[in-house]
Amino acid sequence: MNDAFENLPAGTAENLLKPENKATLTAVLTYHVLAGNYDFAALEKEIKAGKGKATLKTVAVENLTFMMNGPRNITVTDKNGNTANITAYDVRQKNGVIHIIDKVLLH
Repeated sequence: MNDAFENLPAGTAENLLKPENKATLTAVLTYHVLAGNYDFAALEKEIKAGKGKATLKTVAVENLTFMMNGPRNITVTDKNGNTANITAYDVRQKNGVIHIIDKVLLH
């Protein structure tokens, strides 16, 4: 995720980390979180059920669209059409599953 933040326009990450921007940072982070347990297999199943794409609601109550991009790659697209690739899947944590993407999606 650090690599993804480094690819933001100059000063964006530093600005988000300022105490007065805590609410904005929280919104950015929760925009990347889905309620539920979506490992690779679950995402793939949702995409197949959606005939090639799955639109899932984030904790920030926004939609992200997931699509297959090859046999073992999933892309994530935000409402503005910005797309990120999932670069690492199924990093299991106590509170869920993490997937690492190569870009920060802003809403």
